[in-house]
Amino acid sequence: MKTYKELAAEIANKSFSRFGVKKYLGPTAEPLMFAQFVGGLDDRLYDQFPNVEAMSARVQEGLREYNDVNAVMDLVLFEDALKHVCKISRIISNDSGHALLVGVGGSGKQSLSRLSSFICGYTTVGIVISGTYGLNDLKTDQQGFYQKGGVKDEGLMFLFTEGQITNERFLVSINDLLSSGEIADLFAIEDVDGIVNNLRPAVKGEGMVDSKDNCWRFFIDRIKKNLHMCLCFSPVGDAFRNRAKKFPALINCSVIDWFHDWPQEALQSVSEKFLADVEMETQELRDGIQSFMPFSFVTVGKFSEIIFEQDRRHVYTTPKSFLELIKLFKVMYGKKMGDLEANKEKYETGVIKLQETGETVAKLEEQLKVISVEVEAQKNIADEQAEIVGKEKAAVEIENAKAEVKAAECQEIQTSVDKKLNEVQKNLDAALPLVKKAEEALAGLDINDFRNLKALKTPPGDISKTFTCILHLLSGLDPIIPVDKNGKLKTEKPWGDALKLMANPDKFLQ
Repeated sequence: MKTYKELAAEIANKSFSRFGVKKYLGPTAEPLMFAQFVGGLDDRLYDQFPNVEAMSARVQEGLREYNDVNAVMDLVLFEDALKHVCKISRIISNDSGHALLVGVGGSGKQSLSRLSSFICGYTTVGIVISGTYGLNDLKTDQQGFYQKGGVKDEGLMFLFTEGQITNERFLVSINDLLSSGEIADLFAIEDVDGIVNNLRPAVKGEGMVDSKDNCWRFFIDRIKKNLHMCLCFSPVGDAFRNRAKKFPALINCSVIDWFHDWPQEALQSVSEKFLADVEMETQELRDGIQSFMPFSFVTVGKFSEIIFEQDRRHVYTTPKSFLELIKLFKVMYGKKMGDLEANKEKYETGVIKLQETGETVAKLEEQLKVISVEVEAQKNIADEQAEIVGKEKAAVEIENAKAEVKAAECQEIQTSVDKKLNEVQKNLDAALPLVKKAEEALAGLDINDFRNLKALKTPPGDISKTFTCILHLLSGLDPIIPVDKNGKLKTEKPWGDALKLMANPDKFLQ
């Protein structure tokens, strides 16, 4: 392009020197751009834009109106993009005007085509590729385009990309459309008759004979006037070259608009546009980042050329990759800023907590000083009490030792008592039946029996033994019965002593 521009400038200076074309040549040349919307989007006046600012204002106006009625396109309209809009608009505004946009993916071919179509007052149409889309579907879509452009007299821009070529035979009908506007076998006979009948009034209005041939020719002329194609192809690989050989109308019947690499100023404009909403600390930092984006992109492009020279392998840097670079930076920048803000918030919270802790510690230290005095006094009292308690504890331990000795003695006594008690209980258990028998025997006695015994002067020996036993039993109950300190009887006349007891028979029985 640089070489071409130099040669073009040289030839223009030689051939048109008297027309003052020097100002449009060279690196500082004024833009030489013509368009049919210089006076306004609705004023179809083909003229030259006086400067880049006027061209930018007019195209920006068209972009705003487009975004009001269609899905929003966030475009950066730098000078090259403005020129492409003007070129595409000039191409498709002519009868049989078809544009072949050649450039790598992501260079803005489709977006600028849609904007140019809107500025020209056309409706942008296209096909939707699916897994089952075939030749019949393309034929049906083209019939609809022809009905709108030829019968309804609507301006259409058919946007077609190489990604939609799922079948190479699609290009057969595209080739016919570009070359003559008439696609073979597009309509059935009855459909053709319907089109002819619908166009008869319009044909008559043009002062023509409403014959079938005239009506069909009128229909095709309308198609050439209203239906325009924008073919978006990539020059990468052999596909574009091979298709141009097989279908010459792609080249011969279209006007090529080459989408070259974005220039440095375009990259700078895009960088400034998409980084404008990113908050940065200083303008110097913003300027540095905005300038680094184009620099890094251009540097990668230069190294791509080096890789191709060394390894014969292409590494493409497309405008789309530049936009992805900016998007990646914004995402990473936002994430890092979020992390920094979170860390800053944590740090500030930590500082506040440290300050609050310091104040609390200072208060606690003051309270500690007061409490330490009280604690020291309480400690002295506690030491005195501990000394007293120690003395009392020693005395208690002595008494406790004595108590333990007494407890051991008591335990021995308790054991002996328990043993005696068990023995007595056994004897008691054995004597109770005898006592019961004695009670039963005693129940049969009365006072007269004792009076009879008292009258006996020499009782039998068994009676004497019995009364001796009675005296033994009663020796601890009646002071009359003589006993020694061991409880043994000191009498040798138990009968006589018993008679003394029987002096009062009621007491004896009792």
